[in-house]
Amino acid sequence: MFSIRRELRSIRTSPLARNAGWMVLGQGSGFLLQSAYFILIARLLGPYEYGLYAGAFALTNIIGQYSSMGSGTVFLRYVSADRQRYAVYWGNILFTTTTVSVAIIAGLALISGHLIGAGSRPILLLGAVANCFCNQLTFAAARVFQTFEQLRITAFLNLATNFARTLAAAGMLVMLHHASAYQWSIATVMVSMAATLAGVVTVTWRFGRPAFHLTQMKHDLPEGLGYSFATSTSTAYNDIDKTMLSHYGMNVANGIYTMAYRIVDVATIPVVAIREAAMPRFFKRGLIGIAGSAELAAKLLKRTIPLGLLAMAAIFLTAPLVPHLVGQGFRETVLALRWLCIIPVFRSIHQMTGSAMTGSGLQKYRTVSQVLAVILNVALNLWLIPSHGWLGAAWSSLWTDGMLAVLNCSALALMCRFAAGILVAGTQEGSRKL
Repeated sequence: MFSIRRELRSIRTSPLARNAGWMVLGQGSGFLLQSAYFILIARLLGPYEYGLYAGAFALTNIIGQYSSMGSGTVFLRYVSADRQRYAVYWGNILFTTTTVSVAIIAGLALISGHLIGAGSRPILLLGAVANCFCNQLTFAAARVFQTFEQLRITAFLNLATNFARTLAAAGMLVMLHHASAYQWSIATVMVSMAATLAGVVTVTWRFGRPAFHLTQMKHDLPEGLGYSFATSTSTAYNDIDKTMLSHYGMNVANGIYTMAYRIVDVATIPVVAIREAAMPRFFKRGLIGIAGSAELAAKLLKRTIPLGLLAMAAIFLTAPLVPHLVGQGFRETVLALRWLCIIPVFRSIHQMTGSAMTGSGLQKYRTVSQVLAVILNVALNLWLIPSHGWLGAAWSSLWTDGMLAVLNCSALALMCRFAAGILVAGTQEGSRKL
């Protein structure tokens, strides 16, 4: 009992725990709010239209990771160490995201018909506006508050955004009863634009006006591009299966699978919240080398693995309730959820170990793991989806997240052992000189 009370007391007094709590609230928007949103959108669209929407938005979500050119993570890394750099790095975020996203949207307008089918072109372009421009700027604004460890404001912005999205779905369901993927895409863009405006205005009002420094932007471009590539690989192995299901015309199967996958995403929110709250500390610990960030990762794993196991059990046991809530068209989601339920456990491992590498300036090794995961995911999807549909996508996701957990753990352990060997060798060399 004493140890339990001590643990609870440490959680209450820990800034990291408080920030993680705010991230849970903001990203989850409260479990009930997220749940209400999924129920409304499923009933509004149905499996086919939801699958059509999911496929187009999944593709733009992957491409959209290049809109900011990693400037948000660059901001987090350098402004965490020196907050006087805020104005220049915030200005670089605004300039880079705006110019690159316009170029990406223009490019998609030219080639969209070849990527996912001519019928999905309007949905794809709306998805590009939402994911490549709006969501990237909103995410960058969240990065600013994360850097200053003021995640309460981030939580409020996320809560307001999710509430607006849920309210839009409820309003359309009442007025239209059933909507097309195109109609819902327009509503999504409107909500995303409002969230972006609120985020940018709040950051500028609270911390000051941006400054534009093209020389600094050019200097940070290679590092930022590396972060974008790493994020895009992470997004790719999470979302490429949904795009491929739509590409093969399996929109109903995509709706069933995507609904299950999004429920898994919601169940993983506590793990992601801990990672986001800890990122500034990973960067600070990483200044002394991989050992510092690895030690933090080890401590956090003691929290995230139990959360992953709890999420797995909750998903497996509550899966039969889903068709009663979202409609009988999604009854196969029960089986999909039970296949995917172990993913939160895998994420609880590879998110923390990967963040330790990122915080130590060793992002390239994490990127290698993620590239291998993407290659495996695409290969398995090409093999399994044509013959097994959403079940093949589920098997591919399980293998991918499981392999990534193993790769990240192995890479982190090897780097710590290598760093320790160098330290021992240096100590011995110094002793011989003395």
